[in-house]
Amino acid sequence: MLKKVFLLFSILCITAISQSQNDNPKLVVGIVVDQMRYDYLTRFYNKYGEGGFKRMMTEGFNCKNNHYNFIPTKTGPGHASIFTGTTPKYHGIIGNDWFSKELLRNINCVEDNSVEPVGTDSKDGKKSPVHMQVTTFADENRLFTQMKGKTIGISVKHRGAIFAAGHTANAAYWWDYDHDGKGNWISSTFYMDALPEWVSTFNASGIAQGYFKTWNTLYDIDTYEESGTDSNAYERVLEGENESGFPHKLDELKNENGGFHVIANSPFGNSLTTDFVLKAIEAEQLGKDAITDVLTVSYSSTDKVGHDYGPNSIEVEDTYLRLDLELERLFIALDQMVGKGEYTVFLTSDHGAPHVPSYLKDQKIPSGLFDLNTMLKDVNDKLYETYQVSDLALSRINNQIFLDHKKIEEHKIDIQELKTRVSQKLLSYELISNVYMTSAINLFPESVGYQEIMLFNGHHQKRSGDVIFTFTPEVFKDTNWNRTGTDHHSGFNYDTHVPLLFFGKGIKHGQTLRRTHITDIAPTISSLLGISFPNASIGEPLEFVME
Repeated sequence: MLKKVFLLFSILCITAISQSQNDNPKLVVGIVVDQMRYDYLTRFYNKYGEGGFKRMMTEGFNCKNNHYNFIPTKTGPGHASIFTGTTPKYHGIIGNDWFSKELLRNINCVEDNSVEPVGTDSKDGKKSPVHMQVTTFADENRLFTQMKGKTIGISVKHRGAIFAAGHTANAAYWWDYDHDGKGNWISSTFYMDALPEWVSTFNASGIAQGYFKTWNTLYDIDTYEESGTDSNAYERVLEGENESGFPHKLDELKNENGGFHVIANSPFGNSLTTDFVLKAIEAEQLGKDAITDVLTVSYSSTDKVGHDYGPNSIEVEDTYLRLDLELERLFIALDQMVGKGEYTVFLTSDHGAPHVPSYLKDQKIPSGLFDLNTMLKDVNDKLYETYQVSDLALSRINNQIFLDHKKIEEHKIDIQELKTRVSQKLLSYELISNVYMTSAINLFPESVGYQEIMLFNGHHQKRSGDVIFTFTPEVFKDTNWNRTGTDHHSGFNYDTHVPLLFFGKGIKHGQTLRRTHITDIAPTISSLLGISFPNASIGEPLEFVME
């Protein structure tokens, strides 16, 4: 009798374990739409089809009040935070670039001279997640499954592929489009010694070259009533064009605008990304067994179009209407290749963006551009008057002043007095609203204001600068590149409020106006999979989105 009971109990346990495994999605797809403001969901809603953004909203869960909880809102920190569930304070990615106190130069967030390029001779292949100090949920899934669950990261931008995929990824692929790029999907020896045959075959197919074509509006341009005029002074004019409006003849413009760069700066960069993603799903057999795989997809061309033309442009609207079709194409393929109801998707963004300052000024809304290079010179001139030491301020990257501590020590300068003088100078500028000595940021009490909390979350004690400052709303740095189009970096709603959509296996249908944070995504997916949270995660699982 006891043997029968024990046998029955064993069968029930095995069944329960099997059922638990079957309850997990076969594939988790994390989609990041670079520079997507939340209101792009609502502003263009009536023009979206039923199979892309609307499918996620009608079948899944819409977190309408989702925000970043740190400064700066940039691509590198954004991707790292989405997939790690924590902020730059812990994961260490404090910007797309930052000033290295050891090397005394700016470094890129994914640069790694210890690895070699794969699939290219360009130094753009010398990249890895070496500077990210924590795990992603994909890393935790790899550990949980004894490395049997695959992870593949894909993006036109290297940082969009690398931080999302994490440290243990089977592969991260990015597009070699910049400078002398050959238009190939590439990687580094951090992941592999040579490109898989399917990637080499894709690169040789000529698919990328096929996107050197004319970019015209998807629909009749007169129907784009959600956006401003087509050609105006707020938008970038490409080399070889006389005005900023449609059509953009990429084949004629490529030689004067960086070759494949013009594809990346158009909606066709997103189409190429989908092409490659679909091939990866097929070739890597993602989602083909009961062990959960992770696929991360970052659509980068939305950011590039936004930087060139700004949120009120017809180019941005057309790019999102075309991206909606790309999402539909992806979801149809997932239905067929993985199985409808067998995968889970989330979609968010790495940051938003403000309107073009000159456009806002014309609408009588306070805004402006700030010349950071002139400011740095002014600061150094002021310090020289006091200390007779040149270039005490080394860098102003990411709205942070990095001081030359070697000179300060050699000349026995009082560091606190120096920081005070820098702070006073910065506060004298009309467009700078607040200045903080970063040595005090870690001592902020819990009762500080919202902006201070965001600075606290974005501050890395070893990597961040000595003094940090914030602009008034709708202000960003003044460069030749930034005088048209837009930028991003701040803690204001236009930069922090981004979409968060979940749909697929294990996800309820619904919506909420409850405030959620970007750091909640990774622990939510971890909870869905029943795995450990990323090791520095500070977010909360959003249990109300799960069945």
